[in-house]
Amino acid sequence: MKTNILKKLSVVLLFAMSPALFACGDDDKKDEPTASTTDTTSVTPSEQQSDAPKITTTFTAMDIAKNMYPGWNLGNTLEASGTGLNCETEWQSTVTTQEIIDFVKTSGFKSVRIPCSWYIHLSDANSITIDKEWINRVKEVVDYCINDGLYVLLNDHYDSGWLEVLGYSNSTSTYSEVGESLINAKINVLKKIWTQIANEFKNYDEHLIFAGQNEPFQNYDVFDKNLSNKATTLSPILNRYNQAFVDAVRATGGNNANRILTVQAPGADMWGAQNTAFVLPTDTRENGLMLEFHYYNPWNFAGGSGEYYWGADNKADKYYVTYATDESYVKSEFANMKTKYADKGIPMLIGEYGANWRDLSGVSDADQDKHDASIKAWFKAISQYGPESGMIPMVWDINSPNQNGTIGTMTVIDRANLKIFCKPAFEGITEGTAAASWPY
Repeated sequence: MKTNILKKLSVVLLFAMSPALFACGDDDKKDEPTASTTDTTSVTPSEQQSDAPKITTTFTAMDIAKNMYPGWNLGNTLEASGTGLNCETEWQSTVTTQEIIDFVKTSGFKSVRIPCSWYIHLSDANSITIDKEWINRVKEVVDYCINDGLYVLLNDHYDSGWLEVLGYSNSTSTYSEVGESLINAKINVLKKIWTQIANEFKNYDEHLIFAGQNEPFQNYDVFDKNLSNKATTLSPILNRYNQAFVDAVRATGGNNANRILTVQAPGADMWGAQNTAFVLPTDTRENGLMLEFHYYNPWNFAGGSGEYYWGADNKADKYYVTYATDESYVKSEFANMKTKYADKGIPMLIGEYGANWRDLSGVSDADQDKHDASIKAWFKAISQYGPESGMIPMVWDINSPNQNGTIGTMTVIDRANLKIFCKPAFEGITEGTAAASWPY
């Protein structure tokens, strides 16, 4: 996201609609790949690794992508700050269970993004060894999803900023150019971390996808305020980190030799992805890469303040967005990315997207119904035009079921009570997904 504020918002805010299945447009194109199938009802994926199905190259990243939308984020959970297993509830209050993931599945989601920290869970910083208890907990959560036949995107998230900030700047307060020795040191750590992760999940089938980073050099205060064109300046470094990630995973062999991998656009931004300084990694596996960017646009509507209405049917003289105003903008911008990437065989993940659902009862001249309609329209646009452009939308969800006035919240599912919290967002996702038609 633009800042970490919304991800941490639930620390302050801690503590219905029946779930409906999403209808999938273009059903004949949504068949599961047949390269590897297995019965997971009697044993967990961890228990069946020795005879796990093999990932082959008979299907491509695009074949997988068409079965992954819509997606959902287990936000503010395994990526939270702190140490040990208690960090899972540092930013939100609910321990993840199989029942929660079952609810996600029955609500119609096809994939789960698991933002995760690893660097802050090193048991030995000198040898770059990840704590075994932490790895086992992450595997347990991954298994919840695999048990339900969901696709999983597992990443190295902000993770104290060890790479996505300090891999591009010597300082976390202002931009300071990094040198070759620091870049090489970061690559060494990155490879050691991803080698361990990849080995732990080596025998999982194609339902598990790795993502190397989260939002490289996205931090506004560090980079945007101090670099006139951060994508041009820093993409050459990002390219090297993305390549190191791919190389490390592929080198572990087994199913990782053919696993679908996801790399991040500059700043996790679709405009950064169109910068000529950014290039995708080379890969020993053909058609095995996806590209990730995030979408919180227009920012004042999605996460900022003062703009409550969006969409062609929700225009108003006051509180209406000032740019990226309606569905036509989303459709046009996504179409540009389709031309550059999806049409060339590279599917895209909108790894995060979300807009704060607000309670406007304290604003005398604001219209709650118009705001709710705007939220629904925005989510519907992303959920429809994303898949129609070769993208998998994965909604950001922080599990903070409290609108908190005009601050709002990015929470679709109330995990503790297994209920839909934000009905307008959920309805938008449902209708947008039903209307979408995968183009490949």
